[in-house]
Amino acid sequence: MTPERFLQQIRAITDAIGDQPLDAQLQTFLMERFPPGAEGFEAIAQSCREAVAAGWMCEREHGGIRYGRVLQPEPATRGFSVDVVDMNEVVGPRHAHPNGEIDMIMPLEGDARFDGQGRGWLVYGPGSVHRPTVSGGRALVLYLLPEGAIDFIR
Repeated sequence: MTPERFLQQIRAITDAIGDQPLDAQLQTFLMERFPPGAEGFEAIAQSCREAVAAGWMCEREHGGIRYGRVLQPEPATRGFSVDVVDMNEVVGPRHAHPNGEIDMIMPLEGDARFDGQGRGWLVYGPGSVHRPTVSGGRALVLYLLPEGAIDFIR
């Protein structure tokens, strides 16, 4: 797995998202278009596992969370940045999504759930706030952030 190949996989997702609003309908669309178990979802999940093992994904660590920004927002990703976190039974820092957030949840151990959602997709709309929480095991979570926007709240 290379960063260039990973970009091509992400482009399939961001091109399909297009200009759709970040809302419950988008979450349904992603679950139908890129469902867990299907080739597109599983190829990205495998790429994330390989990239973490190779050391170029989730290369930082703080508070028991491994993380890293994999792709900056750019025209090739339709303005989305891509971050990936590796979380195991942990609550992350409270933050806001000025433009929303799209999460791809990839359990690694146990019955890991991210903010109560199992394997699949979770979409937060613009202005939403949360403390990202993985319970029931360990998971990788891929975040698509429009314009890379995220605001950590102290």
